Amino acid sequence: MLFTEMGLSPDILKGIEALNFEKPTPIQEKVIPVLKKNMCDIIGIAQTGTGKTAAFGLPAIEAINIANKQPQLLILSPTRELCIQIANDLENYGRYVNGLRITSVYGGASMENQIKSLKQGVHVVVATPGRIHDLIRRRKVNLSGISTLVLDEADEMLNMGFREDVDAILSQTPENKTTLLFSATMEPGVAAIARNYMREPSEITAGKKNESTANVSHVYHMVHARDRYNTLKRVLDFHPGIYGIVFCRTRQETKDVSAKLVRDGYNAEALHGDLSQPQRDHIMQKFRSAALNVLVATDVAARGLDVDSLTHVINYNLPDDTGVYTHRSGRTGRAGKEGMSVSIINLKERGRITQIERSIRKKFEHRPVPGGTDICERQLFSMLERMQNSNVVHNRIDPYMDKVYGMLEDLSKEEIVKRFVSLEFNRFLEYYRNAPDLNVEMKKRRKSNAEGTEQKSNGGSMARIVFNIGKGKNITRRDIIDMLVKAPGARNAEIGKIEIYRRASSVEVENRVVKNVLGELNRTIYRGIRVEAEENRNFRGNDFRDRHKGPRGIKRKAS
Repeated sequence: MLFTEMGLSPDILKGIEALNFEKPTPIQEKVIPVLKKNMCDIIGIAQTGTGKTAAFGLPAIEAINIANKQPQLLILSPTRELCIQIANDLENYGRYVNGLRITSVYGGASMENQIKSLKQGVHVVVATPGRIHDLIRRRKVNLSGISTLVLDEADEMLNMGFREDVDAILSQTPENKTTLLFSATMEPGVAAIARNYMREPSEITAGKKNESTANVSHVYHMVHARDRYNTLKRVLDFHPGIYGIVFCRTRQETKDVSAKLVRDGYNAEALHGDLSQPQRDHIMQKFRSAALNVLVATDVAARGLDVDSLTHVINYNLPDDTGVYTHRSGRTGRAGKEGMSVSIINLKERGRITQIERSIRKKFEHRPVPGGTDICERQLFSMLERMQNSNVVHNRIDPYMDKVYGMLEDLSKEEIVKRFVSLEFNRFLEYYRNAPDLNVEMKKRRKSNAEGTEQKSNGGSMARIVFNIGKGKNITRRDIIDMLVKAPGARNAEIGKIEIYRRASSVEVENRVVKNVLGELNRTIYRGIRVEAEENRNFRGNDFRDRHKGPRGIKRKAS
């Protein structure tokens, strides 16, 4: 099927043609005809980067009444970067729709300018949940005319703690609107939104639920934890021309790893929460333009970063949540290109590979860490291939050739080639001359380390703290994040996995702030809530729930 066969309007087709789009992606081919026939509620399950924006954007733009200059299409996205990207994509799709006005609202930018844009009249609002919620509370945006609501990357929004904001925003929209929910994974929170806010939605899946992108191969190297960084360097060296993201667990780890890579001569930078917005924008612009070929980031910092041509995703540490792994690996293998997700693990983490395999329905390939000889061979032939494919600008180089020939006339052809290769290649030959074998042999594990057991996080860099309240008191991920924000010692700390049970909940935070967080929370923030350190982090959910049954009747401290 082609876009021209979908019944789209001439103005939309003209915009698509200008972008050189001809054949829709699987999710577009399934969603667009349904929405063209009837704007009904849809749950779309497809990986990041598979064309979801066009899938909902093209028919939603066509359904807009241009004469009515109030918001009719609201799109919620989890991050500033994704918000900007969606707005830009929609402007490209609708560039030939006369009078169409699109605006984006998000944190980290001037609210006054965003309010001014809204006052001028817009048809489409693309927003992050926090900023649009602020505008609603200030009565600066009217959502009563919304006919279509889109929740893009819904699982990411929930993982970032936006559930309460989403609930509040949806309550301000008309009941008879069309709701479109798009997600890479079908997590319980996503299913709950569908139950509460959608009317008999049709479920459309491109691939299988929670499945990894088809064009991505999954590889892991097993090493001792102490050899993780050296393994990373070998992976980078073994893939000349790599363009990818290295995912770390904490912001401190991103700083440490990127600093080491820069010291060792790699074109890398870190993306983490301590950066100002201008610094972040500068690094992301460099990365998008390929002026930077390795980005070291946490999952939180990389959300919304959308680059179609990434060759690799490297998991310096495996995430606790298999859904997070799906999002990571889905950042490569886009636009019909091949991609690779490489995980660096130790023996204790082998069970996590099996868990992820079950979730994404793909098998991992265990590969040995590249040795020095293999790396040198790869680098040599890559260099020769670049030389063969280099573009010779004769009118610029010819004036120098007589002098070049004169300087080389005493050398044979073979000697010139050898010296040329040595000049570029000696560094790798010297570095890997006596390179040790970093591989760890897989041995049978004792039953106590059976597959399915959760592993300790990052060799001890993260610790778990426990609250004695849970679902029974309606605590949410956002509540836990808010509590931590109120503790001064945790404001710049990386937050890890959050788990909520009926009478207890927990959150991972960096070890360095645990003492301050416990003292601050127990002292000032909430009366009656007990917060303690979870000493044994290698636990199963039932054990945790049984050990931490909090008292009933806990109330928040009056403000």
